Amino acid sequence: MLAVTLTFSAIISVMFLLVGGVIGYLVKEYVIERNSTYIPMHPEMFDENGQIIPDEVLSVRFENNLEDFQDEIDLDWSK
Repeated sequence: MLAVTLTFSAIISVMFLLVGGVIGYLVKEYVIERNSTYIPMHPEMFDENGQIIPDEVLSVRFENNLEDFQDEIDLDWSK
């Protein structure tokens, strides 16, 4: 009887672990999808009253990594 109880306990524990993992993954994907429309606002985009400035704001994004220029940059500081 003890072997049967231990077997069922192990099977039920593994099933709960798998179901919890699947539910957690689905909830994580839902939250990421739902919050992906959020656009972070920087303080310089607001006026004194906390309203968004209606003017055009220039945004710059640098996509080059330092790794791309490792051959061109001399990183030897001992000279």
